[in-house]
Amino acid sequence: MTHSEISHHRMVSQKLFNTEKCSPQEIVHHLGAMQAQDYAMAKWAIGSRCDASEKEIEEAVNSAQIIRTHILRPTWHFVSAEDIYWMLDVSGPQVQKMTLSAAKKYGYDLKKLEQTNSKIEKLLAGNNHLTRDDIMKELDIKKSSKEDFLATAIMMHAELEGLVCNGKMKGKQITYALLEERVQKPKTKLTKEDGLAKLALRYFESHGPATLLDFSWWSGFSPTICKNTINAIELQLNIIEIENQAYYFVNQLSDEKLFRESVHFLPAFDEILIAYKTREASILLEHQNKAFTNNGIFKPIILENGKVIGTWKRTIKKDHAKIETEFFNETESSKKEILFDGLKAFENYLETKIVIE
Repeated sequence: MTHSEISHHRMVSQKLFNTEKCSPQEIVHHLGAMQAQDYAMAKWAIGSRCDASEKEIEEAVNSAQIIRTHILRPTWHFVSAEDIYWMLDVSGPQVQKMTLSAAKKYGYDLKKLEQTNSKIEKLLAGNNHLTRDDIMKELDIKKSSKEDFLATAIMMHAELEGLVCNGKMKGKQITYALLEERVQKPKTKLTKEDGLAKLALRYFESHGPATLLDFSWWSGFSPTICKNTINAIELQLNIIEIENQAYYFVNQLSDEKLFRESVHFLPAFDEILIAYKTREASILLEHQNKAFTNNGIFKPIILENGKVIGTWKRTIKKDHAKIETEFFNETESSKKEILFDGLKAFENYLETKIVIE
C-alpha cells in the first residue's frame, strides 16, 4: 500500500461510501466522536455519510440519540447516547485539567465549581432546558468578553463531570439540560484501561489505517499512553508499514471493488482531515494552507477520489442555498459539471434548491 491508497481505505472506514443504510446515530456511534463546534457543518458531516436530511439529524440531537458535548480534545463533539458515559469516564479527567486551569484565572477553584454545579443542577432539574446566557444570568455572572471565557469554563466543567449536555434547540440557540434526564446512566463502569482499549479499537476501526500519533491527536492522550494502549490490544489490530511508519486498522482492508470515482462536498472540520495528525494522504502539503489554518480553522472541502481538490462555502437564502467553490487548480468547465453532481446529496439533505456561483 502507498500513501495515495490510504485515503481510499479511510473513506471506506469512515463510511463515505454508502454501502449500507445507516441512521444518523449509527454513523456517530461508528465514528466514536465527531468534532462538532460548527454545529451546522457538523450535522452535514453526519448527513454526508447517510441518507438522512438535516431535519432528521436535528431530531436525533434534540431527542438525545446523539449528544453534543465537550469531550476528547477540549472542543465540541457529537457522541452517541450509548457511548457518552464511558467516553466521559475515559477522557473527561484529562480535559478537565485544562478547564480547571482556565477557571482558576477567574477565581473559580474546584470547590467553587462544584458549588456552581449544584446551582446549575437545580436550575435544570425537571427537564428544564436553558441557554448558557439564561444559566449565567441565574448565576449572576454578567455578560461581557471576560465573563464569556468564565462561562465557557463553567459549562465545560459541568459537561465533563457528566452533569449537563446539550438540550433541545431553542430556535437557533443551543441549550443545556441534565445528562441523566436525557440518557440513562449505566449501572457499571469500565476501568480506565478497558475504556482506552475500547476508544482505540473504535478509532482504528472507523478511521484506519492510522498511526499512533494520529490516535494520540484525535483522542487527546499522550503518545506514551496511546502506545501502551495499542500494545495491549495489538492482537485485535492489523498493521501495515509504509516508509517505516506503522499504520493500524481493524478488520481486513476494504475490497478494492468499493473504490470508485467519487466526489464529496464535505463540511468544515470533517473527520477525513481533522481526525489525523498528518494529512498528506488526503491533501498535498502545498494546498493545506488553503484548506485549514495553523490555528486550527478548517474550511469545507471538495474531495475527489479521496483527494482534496478545493474548498466551498454555502449561504442559506430564503428559497435556496448558494454554493461558491474555489478549486486549487484550473478546472475545465466540463469537469466542473461532473464535480457539481456531488452536490446532489447536499441538496437532498437540505431539502432545498442549490444554486452554484
